[in-house]
Amino acid sequence: MNGRPNHPGLMSKTDEGGSATAKPRLERRRWERKENSDGDAVAMRGPPVLKPLEFSTRDMPNEQQFGAWQSYMEAVAEYRLPDGKAPADGFPAEHVAWNLGGALIVQLRVAAHSYWRSTAKLRASPIDHWRMAILRSGRSWTEVDGHVAQNEPGKVEFRTLGHPSRGRMTDAEAVLIYLPRDLFGDSATVLDDANNVVLSDNLSRLLIDYVSSLEASLPSLVAEDLPGIVGMLRDMVITSLSSVEHKHTAEHHGVGLMERARRYIRQNLDSPDLTPESLCQELATSRTRLYQLFESSGGVLHYIRRKRLLASHAALCDPANQKLISEIAEATGFDSPANFSRAFKLEFGYSPREAREHAAAEHAAYLGTNTSEDTKNFSDWLAALGR
Repeated sequence: MNGRPNHPGLMSKTDEGGSATAKPRLERRRWERKENSDGDAVAMRGPPVLKPLEFSTRDMPNEQQFGAWQSYMEAVAEYRLPDGKAPADGFPAEHVAWNLGGALIVQLRVAAHSYWRSTAKLRASPIDHWRMAILRSGRSWTEVDGHVAQNEPGKVEFRTLGHPSRGRMTDAEAVLIYLPRDLFGDSATVLDDANNVVLSDNLSRLLIDYVSSLEASLPSLVAEDLPGIVGMLRDMVITSLSSVEHKHTAEHHGVGLMERARRYIRQNLDSPDLTPESLCQELATSRTRLYQLFESSGGVLHYIRRKRLLASHAALCDPANQKLISEIAEATGFDSPANFSRAFKLEFGYSPREAREHAAAEHAAYLGTNTSEDTKNFSDWLAALGR
């Protein structure tokens, strides 16, 4: 609208003309323009963009349900039925995932089970995303480094997938949010200090309310909404966890530098120029300080090599990756296939070829439990998150 229909001069001229049809004609033009204007505004927002990735065991034979769940969620953890339960008893589960680009939101209903993310699992799936869990019903108990955190409705649990853990859950309904570590920048150290904590303060309750309202909006979100939503989740998580008392206050000095070093290494694993010297230059620090930072990890060179081996292991286990083993070795920073194979077997106890063959067999077994040609794997979304 240009505002002319409300101009006093125009209205008085129409009155003076005495035309019985002048006002209706003017009103019709005004409302037509308003409708078009509103229509343009809606069109500019674009159509809804989120399509959920849905998985359910409920239509499967009882004896296949738990195996299908294990396969579908293999990138997250390993799973076991409660004592006294057998696969023939069935395992009803529903897993609906929404991909916001910088975050994954999962609406979950699942039967009781135990879970653990072992060192071996970290090798096969070296993702280090943060997971936030809000229970709507049920309870869970998770142990990390000897500390057990109990989650229940009205609370929020935070845990990293980059560290071994184990636990159990009753029949439950929950909302899970996966957030990539790089989303938090230097603030990732705030989360490190709060790994495996359960909060129930006012800030966490605000976070629960925000997630609940976000759930209702998921089917109608448009592309321009997503960055702001992810940013809001990040900021609310940081704010909620900033109040958690640091577990290692004396060691907290320098963790920002360590986080920058880790991030630089992750982003440059494929570069032959990734060396202690290049790290010192990037971080503007001395070799002595750098070695002090990585002393608990066996040294900076050991840390870099292990990250490269974990990345190569994940690539070999990816059924969509058809690169030759020698190409994967080069892509993860190794100067020769022989050196790569030797280091790989020393780290994992089996060869790169054996790792690929084992992963291929597991993938074939997973496909055998799913007849749909367009079956997708939640593991793919996790692997791509934050890239």
